[in-house]
Amino acid sequence: MTEVTAPRPWGRQVLAALLRRASARLGLAWIGFLVLIAIFAPLLANTHPLYMVVDGQASSPALARLEALDWLWMGGFGLALVLRLVPGPFVKRFGLWLLGLAGTAALAYGLAAPQTLTVYERYRELEASGRIEALVRAPIPYSPKDYLRDFGDTGIEAPLAASGRTHWLGTEENGADVASRMIHATRVALGIGFIATGIAIVIGIVVGGLMGYFSGVVDMIGMRLVEIFEAIPTLFLLLTFVAFFGRSIYMMMVIIGITSWSGYARFVRAEFLKLRDQDFVQAAVACGLPLPSILFRHMLPNGLAPLLVAASFGVASAILAEATLSFLGLGLVDDPSWGQMLNQAVQSSSFNWWLAVFPGGAIFLTVFAYNLVGEALRDAVDPHTQRGGAA
Repeated sequence: MTEVTAPRPWGRQVLAALLRRASARLGLAWIGFLVLIAIFAPLLANTHPLYMVVDGQASSPALARLEALDWLWMGGFGLALVLRLVPGPFVKRFGLWLLGLAGTAALAYGLAAPQTLTVYERYRELEASGRIEALVRAPIPYSPKDYLRDFGDTGIEAPLAASGRTHWLGTEENGADVASRMIHATRVALGIGFIATGIAIVIGIVVGGLMGYFSGVVDMIGMRLVEIFEAIPTLFLLLTFVAFFGRSIYMMMVIIGITSWSGYARFVRAEFLKLRDQDFVQAAVACGLPLPSILFRHMLPNGLAPLLVAASFGVASAILAEATLSFLGLGLVDDPSWGQMLNQAVQSSSFNWWLAVFPGGAIFLTVFAYNLVGEALRDAVDPHTQRGGAA
């Protein structure tokens, strides 16, 4: 008697098909590399020493100066590693991760000490005076806002051109290290991509699900709403809000999210129109299940395929929108951003190639990686487009 093996869950089948493609592996490797850099940015590029001994007193200024956002990034990574070992479906573990992340955020913002004025020069002065007995620095010993005022000759410098200092990727117009700002700017790129896309997906699922399930008048009103939001130019709306309300990363996330949900709504609507007449949906209705349970517990998991593909392209679009705004000089004021550094490449009378090549290359590679993953995911979730072998 032959033993019948249970089929693998749909998610694992898609993941296996995705990882068979070389292009997807390459894109995921680059995205994973950026995620690790964003999580451990304060430990990779920081003027504050990781460990030092001054007059017999040991301390870790880098850990003591961590902000609430730093603890949130590292806490979320730790929770993900722990929950990876917990058995159960992915949805359950993801819900637990979100719950743990909310608790981590409450603790971080409640207990983290508010940052006072930072004097980066004091560590260099202590080292020059010989009072430091032991010192462990970050791989890049410069913070993104350390403008090296104590040197007196700082400004735009090409890679490895500074005397007495090592700047692998050069410095920007204010004297800050480009490599440090590149590392810390990954948080802006990844944060605005994931959060803005998350906002758009949530709105798109709710509106598209209601349109597809009820059809009729609800569908007609919803489609008119979708057409209205599709006609809104996101970049010009961002420019308007920046002009009236100032520059804020959170405002950018919200605006990009609420203006880009229409595409997700169309995908969800199309899937729900196909699924609402299926037997399992009719059985759920006959059992008297509440509407949220029918829409989001029974129908949504069966209509996720096109949504996942669209989300990968949506993250890339959000990153490009922020980079465009920063390149125009209307992005974040002091926090590092790839688009902001790209803008500085043409600010002076001469073209500063390192401020164009490194941030521009990071933007290109990141958007390209998301597009590679999106293309591979589109083939992985659609059995009609499966091709033999890796792409």
